[in-house]
Amino acid sequence: MSYDLSALTEALLRAATKAGADAADALVVEGTSISIDVRNGTLEQAERSEGIDLGLRVLVGQRASVVSASDTSPDTVAQMAERAVAMAAEAPEDPYLGLATPEQLAKDWDIDALALADPASEPTPAHLQDLAARAEASAAGFEGISQVQSASAGYGARKIHLAASNGFSAGYARTDIGVSVVAITGEGTDMERDYAGETRIFAADLPGPEEIGALAAERTLSRAGARKPPTGAFPVLYDERISSALVGHLLAAASGGAVARGASWLRDALGTQVLPKGLSIIEDPHRQRISGSRPFDAEGLPTQRRAIVDDGVLTGWTLDLATGRKLDMPSTANAARGTSSGPSPSVTNVALTQSDQTRDDLIADMGTGLLVTSMIGASINPTTGDYSRGASGFWVENGEIAYPVNECTIAGNLRDMLMRMTPANDARAHLSRVVPSLLVEGLTIAGS
Repeated sequence: MSYDLSALTEALLRAATKAGADAADALVVEGTSISIDVRNGTLEQAERSEGIDLGLRVLVGQRASVVSASDTSPDTVAQMAERAVAMAAEAPEDPYLGLATPEQLAKDWDIDALALADPASEPTPAHLQDLAARAEASAAGFEGISQVQSASAGYGARKIHLAASNGFSAGYARTDIGVSVVAITGEGTDMERDYAGETRIFAADLPGPEEIGALAAERTLSRAGARKPPTGAFPVLYDERISSALVGHLLAAASGGAVARGASWLRDALGTQVLPKGLSIIEDPHRQRISGSRPFDAEGLPTQRRAIVDDGVLTGWTLDLATGRKLDMPSTANAARGTSSGPSPSVTNVALTQSDQTRDDLIADMGTGLLVTSMIGASINPTTGDYSRGASGFWVENGEIAYPVNECTIAGNLRDMLMRMTPANDARAHLSRVVPSLLVEGLTIAGS
């Protein structure tokens, strides 16, 4: 069933006003998802879900509350508004609450130019099963692969509409399709596994399932015979598969919410050097066919390209309206929200400056150290930036990969680590976070 999302948001706003709200905004999301799993070439599990979620935020003076539901009936809409207003009356006051003014709102955009939804027909379950089965067969066909743990294909389509009592009302659609494979080599305690997965907005952009399965198998086979690396201080090369996590720690620390709470190791770093000179982090929410793109944020402000870090210098925080008011700064149009929560700051698409060096160049330069391809767990102090994570990957000796490693921990301090990093040139352009492999000098490795 297809709903008129604009009409639903307007109904929520009318109900909020009738219930006594001074201001309100409403978010409605209608979605469909299909997930197919295969094992040994046959269907193992198939799931399809369709639904709609309604979210309403009401402001009563400087108090606010958020309610959500999955029923679109007029009675439910009225009850949502009444409960939200009653809850807001009991909420603590927040002097920084408030919707955008009409002058701040996005007014002109070309949603089609962002290409966030594939106009092609929804794939059939049989087609998704075929993709998963072909990926599984490709991985299983490699000598040394003892089993394929999972092979999956999925599709999602969502329609989103946001409206507020300040006059804003707009929406757009998103789609995605993906295939993933997890393969295993070895038996018993000698088992090792790895994976490959690809997701795209447009089905035509998705790599072939055989290619995805082959990559999963090759990665898995390269893990055979893994052992612990030596303990000591060594350079660490974060593979492109996981390097965005390192940049993600900087982005989290540059969030206005963390800074306003005093819970950021970058809280005193605005206008200072946080990356080596020559490196920048650029946010661009208007990239075509990219999952993080959006024409406006969750408060109706126009999104725009900006430099979070420019030539190594931290230029600003990531802000929504409330955190901007707390820090006496304008919003950077980075509000994000779900139907059951209010706005909070969140980045969209980011890209880190790349170099002219390949990953192999950096491996040769590091001499002896660790190439990390997978990380588990995290112990990160948000106030000091002290960093410790479990890792696996490959030990490098004399500038060449020597053997696979597992069950080790890498530790350091994020402020120091980021200032000692060197990027490669292997970032994948289709990702929302375009970050290449990163070589970081002088980390502590705890292994054997």
